[in-house]
Amino acid sequence: MSPRAVPPRFGPLQLALAVAGTAAATLDLCMDGWVAAEYARRGHPGWAALSLSLLAVASAAAQACSWLWLRSDPPALRPAVPVALLAALHLLQLGFFFRCFHALKVGWRVCWAKAEKEDELRHMAFLSHDISMLRLFKTFLENTPQLTLLLYIILRTNKAELSQGLGVGTAFLCASWSLLDYHQSLRSFLQDKYELSRGSSVIYFLWNLFLICPRVLVVALFALLWPYGVAVHFPLVWLAMFLWVSLQGTDLMESPGPEQLYRAMVAVILYFSWFNVAQGRTLYRSIIYHGFILVDSTLLALAWLWGQAPSEEHSYLRPVVAATLPCYLLGLGLRVTYYKWLHPSVQVQQEGRYDEVDDSRGINEVELRSFLEPDLVNRRMQWLAQTHFSLSQPARQQFLNGAAAV
Repeated sequence: MSPRAVPPRFGPLQLALAVAGTAAATLDLCMDGWVAAEYARRGHPGWAALSLSLLAVASAAAQACSWLWLRSDPPALRPAVPVALLAALHLLQLGFFFRCFHALKVGWRVCWAKAEKEDELRHMAFLSHDISMLRLFKTFLENTPQLTLLLYIILRTNKAELSQGLGVGTAFLCASWSLLDYHQSLRSFLQDKYELSRGSSVIYFLWNLFLICPRVLVVALFALLWPYGVAVHFPLVWLAMFLWVSLQGTDLMESPGPEQLYRAMVAVILYFSWFNVAQGRTLYRSIIYHGFILVDSTLLALAWLWGQAPSEEHSYLRPVVAATLPCYLLGLGLRVTYYKWLHPSVQVQQEGRYDEVDDSRGINEVELRSFLEPDLVNRRMQWLAQTHFSLSQPARQQFLNGAAAV
């Protein structure tokens, strides 16, 4: 029998980070409204409408996922709030913030109210993971497209205010951070020895940063010469990614309709960044994906170089465009470095055991922290665990027995 799972740690530092994350989400919402108002005030209603549309679509998709997840959660994990109030909050686009404040309440109880029981710690880990996943969706459905729009506007006007420059840098960092945060959140359900080290976290963050930056830049440059071309390019690439995700057979949601919503959201993430959604070996899928994105981004960059007049004022961007390929290759190199020397499985191999997240090596056994308690299991977490952490047959059977008991 495998050892009893140990719940993740949650202390004052984690609570402070949760408070900071909630404050950042609130500030981001206010800034989005302010930026859209500035576009309209300066005589660019089209930019304002596009900015608000991105905000509305991303918010509606995230609220829909949040509501569907709440309805499918086990009773022990649902907040003690009337269903009608929860529905109203999600209709008012406040469901994500409700989750954040509810998590802060539970986190406060864990840290200061002497309620450090294993069930409370598991509950907090569960809440944190849902928030992390919703934040990831919001980042790539809203913030990253908004970043592309902001870069387009800076290039179109050929000037950048200090606030715009800070906004671009912050958006790139937030996109990479959301991927790292989601990855760490998934790994928090493993025993401590499987968690990412600081060095591994830094490399994971940097490789995503170096892969996202060139992608966003070439899309913005392509939009600079052919604004309506992006309106054709994005749906075509999104459709290809959606079909690819569908062929991999995702099974996160409770019914086919919501599952299509999840796949559509993942396809948007894949337009900008790698995101694993299927069990098994990821090496070949990763090669296919990065090869496709590399070719697609190269064609966008070449289209911009071809369409730009020799005397045009944006000629200073040519060295920047030339640097995008080395930047992307550096990101791929850092990813290889991570999986070869810094992935937690490297340490575990010395014990004759393996663990994999987006890796090409097999896993013999992974001890999950929170999923083995029957009253804290739901099908969504079961699927995520099986997708990202392959289990040995005995561990898988124990896991499935626990899920069946709900």
